[in-house]
Amino acid sequence: MTTTPSQKLYTGVVPVVGEERKPRIFTGRSSAPAARTEQIQRLYKIPEFMRTAAETWVSEGGEDAGACSLRQAASVIFVRDGEDGLETILTYRPGSSPLGVVAFPGGTVTPGDDDATPWYGPTPDEWSAKFKFKNVTCARRTVIAAIRESFEETGLLLAGEDGQNVAESGAGEEQMSQREAIADQDKSFGQFLTSCGLKLRTDLLRPVSRWQSPDFFHKRYDIAYFTTVVPVGQNAKLLEGKGVWGSWVNVRTLMESKDTSELGDRIGQPNTVGKTLEELVTPAVMCMLESLAASETGVSWLAKRRTVEVKKPVLVKNDGACMLSFTEVVPVSSKTGTLGTVGPLRSTSVAPS
Repeated sequence: MTTTPSQKLYTGVVPVVGEERKPRIFTGRSSAPAARTEQIQRLYKIPEFMRTAAETWVSEGGEDAGACSLRQAASVIFVRDGEDGLETILTYRPGSSPLGVVAFPGGTVTPGDDDATPWYGPTPDEWSAKFKFKNVTCARRTVIAAIRESFEETGLLLAGEDGQNVAESGAGEEQMSQREAIADQDKSFGQFLTSCGLKLRTDLLRPVSRWQSPDFFHKRYDIAYFTTVVPVGQNAKLLEGKGVWGSWVNVRTLMESKDTSELGDRIGQPNTVGKTLEELVTPAVMCMLESLAASETGVSWLAKRRTVEVKKPVLVKNDGACMLSFTEVVPVSSKTGTLGTVGPLRSTSVAPS
């Protein structure tokens, strides 16, 4: 694997890796010492569920063909300390979801997320600043969507009667029917909360990152990723009739076996069997799994200080093959003055025909 800085535009359909300028070295403010950082380029093999869209986009002229508008979406990374290390919830998503075949719980913003829903925690203005949203409305509906989608998909509910407690798990048939009604938009999330005397606990969420789908996607999302721990007394359960597969996974073990089909075979769906982790998840999910695997405990993961950056993979050519690329700011090695080897997660790639 190699490191390459941000690329300039290719004169053909997509940019070419290798014709770049030397990456900038950021040394921080002169008034205070700071860790030196630099920009590197990350390259990813195009997952199978993205290839058709990529090939079509290239054949139709690439950047000249334009891109579909972005829809807001939200996803929550739930963590807990397992017997052998940090664990997180992953779920299988049927179809060709831009969130990936396998992803963290989440989904798109719906009209009901604009309803007046009271909460405890950071204000919409504060969330807007954390995620660099263009306006407060985007921030507010995204935060609500994150909690609503998590509740629909897993039954985990970040809400309480006041700012000091969290609702206990309702694993019975009544709550399942409520989740189904909300998922089918037969009942609004706000109505459910009001009937239970609950308000959202947005203070339990932490911002992680924000990713936008590549331009060649037919359905493009602007996804805000949050993280939290599972509330005490609650247990995750898939939505009946819609949930296909979901499970707690040990993140470090998962990453150690990422080049095998262990997870895909465990899920057991036609489009997962025999597939490696990279073929099942988006670059966004892979990056966050890498970060999770580097954390020893849920506390250390949640305590990380993060500055949210908006990232969007672009289609580039690398040795004649099309891959997904994005730039990342990382610390410079203290021993060598340069970053260690970072680059494609796998050397193979698929070029459009």
